[in-house]
Amino acid sequence: MKPGIFIAALAVLLPAAAVAHEGHQAAPVVAVASPVTDCPGRDTPFSAQMPLIDILLSPAARGALGTATGIDFTAMPDIVSRTEPPSFASILTVREAVGWGGLPQEVIGAADTALRDIPVTDADRVARCARYDNNVPTFDLSGTGPKILVFEKITGFRDGPSVDAAHAALMAMASREGWQMVSTEMGGAINPQTLGQFDAIIWNNISGDVLSLSQREALRDFVEGGGGFVAVHGSAGDPAYFWDWYVDTLIGARFAGHPRDPQFQDARVVVEGADHPAAADLPAEWVMRDEWYSFKNNPRDSGSRIIARLDESTYLPTAGSPQIVPMGEDHPIAWSRIVGKGRMFYSAIGHMPETYEHPLYVAMLEDAIHWAARMGGEGPNAD
Repeated sequence: MKPGIFIAALAVLLPAAAVAHEGHQAAPVVAVASPVTDCPGRDTPFSAQMPLIDILLSPAARGALGTATGIDFTAMPDIVSRTEPPSFASILTVREAVGWGGLPQEVIGAADTALRDIPVTDADRVARCARYDNNVPTFDLSGTGPKILVFEKITGFRDGPSVDAAHAALMAMASREGWQMVSTEMGGAINPQTLGQFDAIIWNNISGDVLSLSQREALRDFVEGGGGFVAVHGSAGDPAYFWDWYVDTLIGARFAGHPRDPQFQDARVVVEGADHPAAADLPAEWVMRDEWYSFKNNPRDSGSRIIARLDESTYLPTAGSPQIVPMGEDHPIAWSRIVGKGRMFYSAIGHMPETYEHPLYVAMLEDAIHWAARMGGEGPNAD
C-alpha cells in the first residue's frame, strides 16, 4: 500500500475528531509541582512498539520513520499527528497502525530497525515526560458520607460529550446519595496521601497512559489494599496499552474494537449476575443503543464476575470493522473483579451521552459504585 493510501485509510478508521475542552474546574493546587521525571518509557529505546507520540516528539525518530515508510506526517489527520495531548498518537504504536492502514510487515520491520539505531537524548526524556504531571490538588472533604474521586486526566482520545455526560451523571448520583464526590484532571492526585482520603476512585472514560511510575504504584496499592475502582467505557478502549497490570489484572480484558458502519446500534443487554449488588435494580434484559465494544479476551477466563453481556445476534459486531473477531454467545459488557483486597467494576457501555441518562444504566452504575466503595448492605454474594 502506498503511503498516501495508508494515510487515507487511517483517517477513515480513526474518530472524526478529538473534542477540545476547557476542563472541569479542579480543586486548587497547593503549589506548582516539579516536572515528572519517572514517566513510563522515559528511557525506552526507540522502536515500532512504543507510543507513536514519542516518535513524533523526536525530530530524529520522526525523520527515520518517515524515510523508512514514505509517510508524510504533515498529511496525517491532526488527531494522530498532534504531539500535545489529547492525541491518538499516545494510544497507537507503529505496529497498531499497520493493521489499520495496511502497510506491509517488511516496511514496519525496516522502520523498527531504523528507529532502534537512534539514541535517546535528554531532550527526548523531557519531551516524553511532559504529558504527565505532579500537581497535587486539595479537596474539601469535611462533610459526611462516602468519599469518591472522579479522575478525568486524558492524554489519548477524549470524546468530550461522553466525558461531560458521565461527569454530570456521577455528580447527580452523589447529590442524591449524599456522597462526597470531587473530580480532577491532575495525575498528581494519584498518590498515597490523597488516595487515602477516598473510599473509591472512578475512571471517567480515561484514554492514554496518564500516570507516572510512582502514581501507578499508588493506584495499585490503593486498589490492592481495599479501595474501590470503577471505570466506564473508554477506560478500557485504547488500541494499545503500556501498563499491563492496569489492562490485564485490574480491568481484565483488552479492547479489540467496535462497529464503525453503523457505529451506534441497538442491542440486547442480558443480565447474567442477577445476584450481584450492581444488578440489584436491573431487569433480566433490556435493549439500548450505544457503541458496543468487543474484546480480545473474555474477562470471565481470568476470574471476572460477569454482570451483563451482549446478545450478538441483535446487532452487527463487525460492521465496518472486519478485523474484529466476534465474541459469540459469551460477550461480557459489564463485570466486576476482586483485585487484592479491592473491588473493581467496569462497564463498556457509555459512548453516547444519552446512555448516562438511561435509567437502567444509571441504576447499574450507582449500585456498582455503592458496591465498590463498600457502602454496606450488599448481601452474602457481595464479592
